Amino acid sequence: MKTTRELTAIIEREGNGYVSLCPEVDVASQGDTVEEARANLIEALELFFETASPNEMRERLHEEVLVTRVKVAF
Repeated sequence: MKTTRELTAIIEREGNGYVSLCPEVDVASQGDTVEEARANLIEALELFFETASPNEMRERLHEEVLVTRVKVAF
């Protein structure tokens, strides 16, 4: 039986495409569009969870990730 978990996806424009990152397990991917970058990240995460050992999952999985914005003077 597969487990479902909600993870964070951070997607940002880089050049002509988009880079996607899941900070909970430090897995990244990319795509030409936001939707493609998101779908590719999901595929990369599924592959990670299929192939990672239980020990690697415990070491890499951060249970609490907070995403916020901050104001910085420059």
